[in-house]
Amino acid sequence: MATTSPATQATIYHNQRCSTSRKVLALIEEAGITPTVVKYLETPPSRDGLRKLLDDAGLKPSQAIRTKESLYKELGLADASEDDLLDAMVEHPILIERPIVVTDRGTVLARPVESVTTIL
Repeated sequence: MATTSPATQATIYHNQRCSTSRKVLALIEEAGITPTVVKYLETPPSRDGLRKLLDDAGLKPSQAIRTKESLYKELGLADASEDDLLDAMVEHPILIERPIVVTDRGTVLARPVESVTTIL
């Protein structure tokens, strides 16, 4: 059940080289929130942690994997099961679509950028 009060805290799973991720970070900061920034390429989530993020966002691994990443094709993931996709994302965090944002109002994969406003 979503609350109508604004979010007071946020965590962003961030890749500073990604323009979308940088734009979402700026929107969070413009909302007056200083988020916890998780550089997930350096500190990837555990399998259980990623599973929880995806579950909280209402996503299956196939909806949160970077299919245009060359590694996706190299690993032959097009026909992989959801569990195999999750395993690949944990082993190769570059495959995780970004940014994922968690606030006290919910969790979203912030693509498009504006979707983050639904939980701020």
